[in-house]
Amino acid sequence: MGEAALKYKYSIEDYLEMEANSLEKLEYHNGEIFAMADGTLNHSLLSSNIGRCISNSIIAKRKTCRTYNSDAKIAISEEKFVYSDSFVVCGKTEVFPEMPQAAKNPILIVEVLSDSTALYDRQGKFQAYQTIDSFREYVLVSQNEILVEVFFKPENAVFWQYRSYNKLEDVIELKSVDVEISLNDIYLDWENANLS
Repeated sequence: MGEAALKYKYSIEDYLEMEANSLEKLEYHNGEIFAMADGTLNHSLLSSNIGRCISNSIIAKRKTCRTYNSDAKIAISEEKFVYSDSFVVCGKTEVFPEMPQAAKNPILIVEVLSDSTALYDRQGKFQAYQTIDSFREYVLVSQNEILVEVFFKPENAVFWQYRSYNKLEDVIELKSVDVEISLNDIYLDWENANLS
């Protein structure tokens, strides 16, 4: 049996340089670099809608939380940096010195599911997010049907609670940030832009 080929391990500096010179977003996983899948118009619309809904609700309640869009990175650890479609940080945004462009303390993370990344978002990425101490709520938005799934873990709890919503009149309670948003607002104009 032959020896396995050694993988090249990129430094964080290599990663930052590659991403600065790349036309696509890149994620960093313990020395490996992965290109992000291209988004669709549906994906972009739903990401924008839900990010705006969460942000507006937080502002209306005058909470000390901020909503970040898909341009901001999440630091899962000092060696793993990923992108989500949206995330919320409450209180001061914390970072690792090695990656001051990535928040390490999101409380709520949103992913709009794509056919090519849905399994990763549901499994591997969700498991990685669960290693973040501050992380309490995960929102998955389907772009192929009206469906929003919410996973919430109360502080000091062992298990995640699951709720799903599939009617436009449904209102989602995001417990981690104490706001409510409607599916009607998340899927605003989705039927007119539905190009999947």
